[in-house]
Amino acid sequence: MTSDTVRPPRSETSGSDFARLSRKIADAGLMGRRPGYYALRSAVVAGLYVGSWVTVALLGDSWWTLAVAAFLAVVFGQVALLAHDAAHRQVFRRRRASEVSGRIAGAGVGMSYGWWQDKHTRHHANPNHEDLDPDLDPNLLVWSPDQARAAQGLPRLIGRHQAFLFFPLLTLEGFNLHVSSARALADRSLKHRALDGTLLYGHFAVYLALLFWLLPPGMAIAFLAVHQCLFGVYLGSLFAPNHKGMPILTGEDRPDFLRRQVLTSRNVRGGRLTDIALGGLNHQIEHHLFPSMPSPNLRRARTVVRRHCEELGLDYVETGLIASYRQALASLHRAGAPLRQPRLSVAR
Repeated sequence: MTSDTVRPPRSETSGSDFARLSRKIADAGLMGRRPGYYALRSAVVAGLYVGSWVTVALLGDSWWTLAVAAFLAVVFGQVALLAHDAAHRQVFRRRRASEVSGRIAGAGVGMSYGWWQDKHTRHHANPNHEDLDPDLDPNLLVWSPDQARAAQGLPRLIGRHQAFLFFPLLTLEGFNLHVSSARALADRSLKHRALDGTLLYGHFAVYLALLFWLLPPGMAIAFLAVHQCLFGVYLGSLFAPNHKGMPILTGEDRPDFLRRQVLTSRNVRGGRLTDIALGGLNHQIEHHLFPSMPSPNLRRARTVVRRHCEELGLDYVETGLIASYRQALASLHRAGAPLRQPRLSVAR
């Protein structure tokens, strides 16, 4: 055999289950960048962002500005989704371009990009793992009966009826995003801490200055409350259907990458409007398998991934949006069950 002998191409049946799926995705061209799509999407969202504030200035001392506050909550959610895509390098291949665009978008909604990226990266590595996924930390809600039994303080009080309180509590999620971002700046291990702090507090200063310059104090406070509360509800509604109510891994539960991502994620059925409203996160299984895939490609990837899972006999969960919320709430209710039992029973 000579040194220039050409090796035969790898068979589609060779390699791990995920490697074979990756080749199918690559052959379909689904990992390619979509610069035109992101240029248009960014321009539209930026236009709506600026246009909302211009509308507030034109309306002035009018309670119709509260309608603008509700609309701006949705725009903020769309900006956060752009930050999410940039952090995953869906927009740009290069790290620097991704970080710059992500930080700009994160600053637009009052979020520390560095803190959120670290947290979200850990979530992607171990989705729905009780010990390793930061999204399952029992800071306010409990996500499993074991967490309920160990709960103290506010999680113990709220946990009894957390399924009924979930959506009302989401009104605080926007404020929680800001507070968590500010608290993260105290962590010296946070990369680019000074830059994150400058952008974060710069956002707060400009946001509040605009509000109290354009509106009377009482109306400014009302605008802030409506805007931030509905922003929180929108944020929570984006992420709740994705993993809540799916299997929770514990301890040494570490299936291979393909199964770890597929079995803990749920897709949400819907058309193009659902894609826009949820920023592509309705294709959560595909997003977790291929985080850097541009969001407009996820719908096409769904067909490939679903067929591959069927070939492997692997559960591929997909449901409607309302059904996904129902399943998430049912899971929260089950998780809080130990807290609804007599104290002696919980102590056991």
